[in-house]
Amino acid sequence: MVTGLRIVGPGHRVSALPTRDLVARAGRLRLVLTDCDGVLTDGAVFVSEHGEALLRFSRRDGLGVERLREAGIETAIVTRERSPIVARRAEKLGLRLEFEGVLDKAAELPRVLSEARCSADEVAYIGDDLNDLGLLYAVARGGLTAAPFDAFEPVAAAVHHLCRARGGEGAFREFAEWILRLRGAGGKDGDRGEVA
Repeated sequence: MVTGLRIVGPGHRVSALPTRDLVARAGRLRLVLTDCDGVLTDGAVFVSEHGEALLRFSRRDGLGVERLREAGIETAIVTRERSPIVARRAEKLGLRLEFEGVLDKAAELPRVLSEARCSADEVAYIGDDLNDLGLLYAVARGGLTAAPFDAFEPVAAAVHHLCRARGGEGAFREFAEWILRLRGAGGKDGDRGEVA
């Protein structure tokens, strides 16, 4: 059972969203945005004397991207880092959109929406750290948000879905599956704010 469905904004807390609202939001999604470090990876980086050398990604997350694509939902990476490794992973996943070197993710949202040709209430976002909060708050107004289990506490408190999986260990896949369950729920779970 998935719980912890709530929206928190700077300085205030709003009640949990009923399942029917979560289902409606999931039903209109066209784009899932994801941070890279701490979501698609565990946040660690292997560094050699030549610089960044290796990042570890979960293939389960890759299948989550495919499953969303099959449901008509695109995925894009929004990350503070600039890395040929991230670009290569995006290419491998067949992502049309990737935004690297983004210092203010919330300020980047209009550009993301323009390039994705969708509106803010057709977007979901999963992030794990303080630099994700602005975008999480912006997306939470009409879309869906999530964080890996090991997200920084203020981020974990600010999302609709707190994953059981850690970053780099299937958190993105879990979020994708949660979205797909919501899309298939059609309100079957009533108004409890939970989706099994």
